[in-house]
Amino acid sequence: MASAAGAGADGERRNVSDATGVLVLGTCAVWSLVTAAVHGGRPEGVLLAVLAVAAGYATGRISGVLLPVAAPAAAALAGVTLTLAGPRLAPGPEVASPLGHAGAAAAVLTLSAGAACCAAWATPVPALRLALRVLAVGVVAAGAVRGATTAVVLCCAVLLCSLAAGQVRRRGPALAGLALSAGLVAALTWAVAGNALPSGLSGALADELTPRRVDLWHDALVLAHGDAVVGVGPGRFGELSATAARSALSDGKPHSAPLQVAAEQGVVGVLLLAAAFCWVLFALWRAPRPTPVVLTAGATLTALAALASVGNALSFTTVSAGAGLLAGLATARPLTVEPPASPAPSGVRRPDARHGDRPAA
Repeated sequence: MASAAGAGADGERRNVSDATGVLVLGTCAVWSLVTAAVHGGRPEGVLLAVLAVAAGYATGRISGVLLPVAAPAAAALAGVTLTLAGPRLAPGPEVASPLGHAGAAAAVLTLSAGAACCAAWATPVPALRLALRVLAVGVVAAGAVRGATTAVVLCCAVLLCSLAAGQVRRRGPALAGLALSAGLVAALTWAVAGNALPSGLSGALADELTPRRVDLWHDALVLAHGDAVVGVGPGRFGELSATAARSALSDGKPHSAPLQVAAEQGVVGVLLLAAAFCWVLFALWRAPRPTPVVLTAGATLTALAALASVGNALSFTTVSAGAGLLAGLATARPLTVEPPASPAPSGVRRPDARHGDRPAA
């Protein structure tokens, strides 16, 4: 009886997170259509991104149930193979790193490292866990071979966070910290675009980010101020940005997801983008997977959010689908009960490493 009641309560919690995701993603799609209708924009890019995330999430949920270890390991291998075998993830002009395809490659490698680490935490076999962590180190090496400094830094950060996740017992505060980190990166991007930082710091960041990128951000902020509610319409930044118009290699994007959404879909679009990220963290908090798996996925998706704040990663369908896939894998309920990440000391009762501080069943 108690077991059945616990399973029912757990299913109800999962229904809440799933319903929240459907609502958030559906609203994102509808709002892109509304803003396109107001200004004659092109919502296809937003709709494709929403579809890619939803499809990746559903695929991850299904494969995570059937193959909780093999599925993320295969995803990690696929991501590395895709990055090394196909230097260009989508057609279009080659742009200097990390404005264009290099940023997308860094995102795919980061997701691959996170998937390998999730697979390592999901297996109870020590030898297999070691092999999967070696695979994650191999992803870092792949980034170095490709010359992607951003990918190496982010993959190393994911590896370190994954190792630290094994010592964390309360997933709620950790996930809240990840959300705060992503918000701080987005706020810093906004401050650079608006010249709100001290001149010395602003100049140093501008040199590191490249002046053209900062000019694109500034154009996006100007457009956002022009129509703060609905923006200028999805897909219209390239038409209205003076910096983009002057560049022969421009792809018509400001290379910052929050600023692009602010310019093209207004403050409502920004709130929906933030809501989508918060929903993923909320789903991870309620997930029945072990806490190290959940926090590893959360750290990986936070690294991707930081990269998307300063680059163009989310403009690639591969990246959007990969993010949804990892989130689905980390929130799936395997058919077999997964053991705690490490054995508890003899005679000591500790919090359940599988569930951390998520609501008790």
